Amino acid sequence: MSLRLRLLLIIGVSLTALWTVVATWMFLDARQSLREALDNRLAASARMVAGLVAQFPEPQDISSAGNLPLDVVARDGVACEVSLVRGEVLLDTLARTAGSPDLGRANLGFSTHVHGNKRWRTFVLRQGDIQIATADSIETREALVKDLALSAGVPFIVALFGTLIVLWFGIARGLAPLERIRVLLARRRPDDDSPLPKVKAPIELQPLLHTIEQLLEKLQAAIIRERRFTDSAAHELRTPLTGVKTHIQVAKLASRRQDERATLDAALTGADEGVQQLQNIVQRLLELARLEVDSNQKEVSEPLDAVNAAIEAVQLLHNHPADKLRVQGADVSHPVSVARPLLVAAIQNLLDNAIRYAPSDSPIVVQLAAPGDGALHISVLDAGPGMDEEQRNQAVNRFWRGNSKVSGYGLGLSIVDAIARRHGGTFALLEREGGGLQARLTLPMADDAVIS
Repeated sequence: MSLRLRLLLIIGVSLTALWTVVATWMFLDARQSLREALDNRLAASARMVAGLVAQFPEPQDISSAGNLPLDVVARDGVACEVSLVRGEVLLDTLARTAGSPDLGRANLGFSTHVHGNKRWRTFVLRQGDIQIATADSIETREALVKDLALSAGVPFIVALFGTLIVLWFGIARGLAPLERIRVLLARRRPDDDSPLPKVKAPIELQPLLHTIEQLLEKLQAAIIRERRFTDSAAHELRTPLTGVKTHIQVAKLASRRQDERATLDAALTGADEGVQQLQNIVQRLLELARLEVDSNQKEVSEPLDAVNAAIEAVQLLHNHPADKLRVQGADVSHPVSVARPLLVAAIQNLLDNAIRYAPSDSPIVVQLAAPGDGALHISVLDAGPGMDEEQRNQAVNRFWRGNSKVSGYGLGLSIVDAIARRHGGTFALLEREGGGLQARLTLPMADDAVIS
């Protein structure tokens, strides 16, 4: 069911029900008022006749005068009968309008009297020995009520259908902004990264437009991420794949010769190293992609002591002398709401990056400090060549490397930055006093004292 039809049904049924109740109430009230007016006319006619009869010296004179006293009443469509009361139950009819029923047995006051299979509304007034009875036909009354219902019902039905037609076009015009938004979105290309044009819409639709704009921004960001991912992956995987292909071709040629065993082994070793490099790059790319999916949403985990994570990350390093790795600030607990594998991976990536660029005999320090602003600074300090400001700004970009001669994939710092943003923190590269580089990961500290 379309929204227009749904609104028309809801509003139309509501208005119809409301108008029907009001019309019924007005009709019943009008019918009651009409009946009371007709009853009052009967009573007024009887009193008028009583006044005329009182002008005659003798009641018998009424019959000799004909029906002249009742002509006025008869012209109004009211039947009238004047009787002389003799005793308790005997009545002597003195005068009666033409076509009037026998009203001698009608009760005093208002009542309903049946005569000749026809129902009459009667009013009987007795003054001394004179009784005046007036009546009108119930059929005539019902005909008046029907005329009243018809005169009120036809305009009501016409107004109701007219209202529904006006509602149909009014709802269509009210929903025009939605149609404009639909057409605008239907014509929009998937690769269109321009902001949504301004649409003239009522206040109620502004939140919807705002939500659509946010959705388009998220969609565009996702497309950019996927495009950047595929471009970067294609660029970085091309070299290892070419190397693996070359080593396999060399291995094929060497396998056909008896004296090329060393060449065959070297080619297979190189192919194995290329495959391992491909595996590492793909693994890093997948980790980074998973982290960037919800990079704008802060993830809440059980409190973890960052000291334990730092020590674990140091112990996992086997390619650097243990006496050259130091952890400062380990004497105080520093709880953070970060999953253990992610925090360990972040610190390990920072250490791995420092080891690659720092002299082999220089110490590398993992420093944990809480300056008191509710955040924890996890810094890795090395004595390497450092970076200038432009290099520090580009270092978090995927596949960027400061020195192409140094082995690596250019993904470690990007992963650290994604972990920081996912948990409401920040990552920055700073100059170290005395030379070198300071990689600082800032995370909000957990309020919970229970540490896993």
